[in-house]
Amino acid sequence: MRLDRFLSNLDEFNRLDARLLLAAGRVRVDGQTVTDGRSEVREFNRIELDDRLLQLGKPARYFMLYKPAGWVSATEHPEHPTVLDLLDEPDKHELHLGGRLDLTTTGLLLITNDGLWSRRLTQPERKQPKVYYVETEQPIGAEYAETFAQGLYFAFEDLTTLPAQLEILDTRAARLTLHEGRYHQVKRMFGHFRNKVVRLHRESVGPLKLDPEMQPGDYRSLTAEEVAHF
Repeated sequence: MRLDRFLSNLDEFNRLDARLLLAAGRVRVDGQTVTDGRSEVREFNRIELDDRLLQLGKPARYFMLYKPAGWVSATEHPEHPTVLDLLDEPDKHELHLGGRLDLTTTGLLLITNDGLWSRRLTQPERKQPKVYYVETEQPIGAEYAETFAQGLYFAFEDLTTLPAQLEILDTRAARLTLHEGRYHQVKRMFGHFRNKVVRLHRESVGPLKLDPEMQPGDYRSLTAEEVAHF
């Protein structure tokens, strides 16, 4: 929200009041005087008028979680434990997921209370690469890589998937890089060849890779540098 709108939304101020307060240098955001009403402020900013606190602000929180199989990617669920149950953090109800993984899929999941950051993370136009380790029931042929690179037509959505890169690691194991996140996309892509996915693990999202020392259920806060990637 623009700072001038934030001020004019308060009961005691109108738009003219907001402009005058800003012009007089009476408004501070995170300790810095701000005179431009077009400046964007969020729920994480501390906003002060003279010595009066208008908004306390709250810390933005960002986590990397190693999702185990059997935990659902949701904030609440009637049948299964959720990934938020794995976090020993206060005010967990304020957190949400930056993307999802299927119930049986393991690997990197990002969790935050910053809606703008998670939207940037998941926007299709940003085409953040997501890398998966895949094991299948039947052997994986070279034609898979050719087909995935061309894109597959999904009739339900009436779309063709973006080109994806497949690296065959073994007879029934591969590493797949996607640049989008369609419903059950990996399983549907291998299903095109009638080959069932028996293990699916997300290794990375964009430049963020799951820490090799982490075990299923482990999590940690992201560094400021990692947050700034998105």
